[in-house]
Amino acid sequence: MKPVSVLLARQAVPVCRIRPDDTVFSALQLLAQHEVGALVVMEGDKLVGVISERDYTRKVALQGKNSKDTQVDSIMTRNVMVVSPSTGTRVCMAIMREKKIRHLPVVDEGRVVGMISIRDILDDLLEEHEFTIAQLESYIAS
Repeated sequence: MKPVSVLLARQAVPVCRIRPDDTVFSALQLLAQHEVGALVVMEGDKLVGVISERDYTRKVALQGKNSKDTQVDSIMTRNVMVVSPSTGTRVCMAIMREKKIRHLPVVDEGRVVGMISIRDILDDLLEEHEFTIAQLESYIAS
């Protein structure tokens, strides 16, 4: 079980942030620009929420709201689960499954240092399984 810090070190994109008073349209632009599924919502250095594609579809698109007139703070998820850089990937996977979420901000000493997604976890898990299979095949062949 790897710590989340290992996965964060592999990420090319720094944590993507937006302010609560920005528009949902601005959030969508950032999501598309950085090819991510969620943004941390920050008031200065304080984490106040997360906004995801899921928030947009359920709270704007399906309700007929206009993303250019709707502020991030009106649709963001407020009570955010967070993990530390030392949290193991399997623990993150369990949290995501239990809470039915796809993204976890990573907080170190009160400071947001990254965001981990279910895709990051699954990619790591697949890599781990592929390594194990290669080792077993090598053992069998020798």
